[in-house]
Amino acid sequence: MSDIERLDSAVARVALLGCAATRRLESAALARVAPFTLMARAGDAVARLALAVAPHAERIVVFAGPGNNGGDGIEAASRLAAFGKRALVLRVGARAIPPADAAQALARAHDAGIEVRDSAAAADVDADLVIDALLGIGAARPPEGEIADAIAHIAELAARGAHVVAVDVPSGLDADRGRALGAVCVVADDTLTLIAAKPGLFTSDGRDHAGRVWCAPLGVAALEGSDPDAWLVGTRDPSCAVARRRHAAHKGSFGDVAVVGGAAGMEGAAWLAARAAHAAGAGRVFVDLVRNARESDDARSTFDAVRPELMVRPGWSAGDAAVVAATTVVCGCGGGDSVRAALPRLLSLAPRLVLDADALNAIAADASLLALVAARAARGLASVLTPHPLEAARLLASTAATVQSDRIAAACELARRCRAVVVLKGSGTVIAAPDAVPRVNATGNASLASAGTGDVLAGWIGGRWSASNAPALDVATRAVVEHGAAAEPERPGAIRAADLIEMLHLRARGG
Repeated sequence: MSDIERLDSAVARVALLGCAATRRLESAALARVAPFTLMARAGDAVARLALAVAPHAERIVVFAGPGNNGGDGIEAASRLAAFGKRALVLRVGARAIPPADAAQALARAHDAGIEVRDSAAAADVDADLVIDALLGIGAARPPEGEIADAIAHIAELAARGAHVVAVDVPSGLDADRGRALGAVCVVADDTLTLIAAKPGLFTSDGRDHAGRVWCAPLGVAALEGSDPDAWLVGTRDPSCAVARRRHAAHKGSFGDVAVVGGAAGMEGAAWLAARAAHAAGAGRVFVDLVRNARESDDARSTFDAVRPELMVRPGWSAGDAAVVAATTVVCGCGGGDSVRAALPRLLSLAPRLVLDADALNAIAADASLLALVAARAARGLASVLTPHPLEAARLLASTAATVQSDRIAAACELARRCRAVVVLKGSGTVIAAPDAVPRVNATGNASLASAGTGDVLAGWIGGRWSASNAPALDVATRAVVEHGAAAEPERPGAIRAADLIEMLHLRARGG
């Protein structure tokens, strides 16, 4: 299947096109080829992928909607027949007049002797392989009526062991945003996306519904001079290229990182970030455990017995301005309310600043701090914000549900407001920067949904940044990709944050 590419965590940099961009590309291609050419190619690609992922399937059922997505599925049934397989086509919305190409696919299926039924009269159907060709990228509202019933039928067949292949996008999924449009949405084992990969397959609900994602370009070339809506980035992305350390290098060659956070009762978050920064390559790592007014400096002075190379520096953030101005700072991990006092100085001085957790909450609650963040770029100071959806919602004066409903747009808006790189964590982490095409991470899985893994990511970004001259967007991309890749392959249960650091370090050293 040389013309079908698997889009997994090992991708380089793949263009993601939303509905509008895909339609422009498709229209340009249709003007250059004979009618039915693209549908013939789509049907052939779907049939070949179906045979590859379910080679022993004997009972194949195609759920075909009334539009061109349904036509792709019907044509796949004809191709499967040519390959020696028998497929049953269940038409949904059979009374509607199909588009010209879909009508031709239906006529070809009748000529090939394919059994075609109305889906309403097929409650007794069973299957080893289901091809979901109900709805394409144009779906914008919750499935209802016959379509909803068909999606429920697919779910029943999947529960009985059928392998589900979705054509272009799982029916009921928003191709742009990755959200399930309603209460019913196909959960596929494999999705073959056509012409170009769609952003919604890789973020929000998309990864849970799409399964393994494959792309068949159908011979359609990208339009020159147009940017994609987003990039899908994985372990072969250019930002992940690793330069060898020079023999003449020393610890000072890789910069210093200071972790400011770890308020009383939350010290572990700061230590996790510090361990991660050191494992990522920082030359030295200092830990400034923020304190409240009732604590003395000595009360918080301690050390990490597991990693004694990490150095405690009480009050570091209030110290020598020249030192702060020469250090990569990670602020907020377990900082609580106490981190608020350190922020104005760090925002004014730190040349490379990673803002996480409680630092973000403090900034969201104080317009003057938010203004300081936005002003940093004009002064040549770089910032990376690492919010989860609720933290992003606070910064945007919105809700987590709104952020999750369009993760790429939310990350881009926050990057624009803060003039900073934003890492919106979650399923399909989004890395955005002002005036840049956003990036969606292809690595990682739900085992990272564990306390402390976000602190590890913040520290890992800081450590990679201190040892690199790369732009903040590329540093953040590399760190996010590596953070997710360390959790692969997926296994049951969660990864403990401290273990994740060791996995990251081992992977970084080629282990």
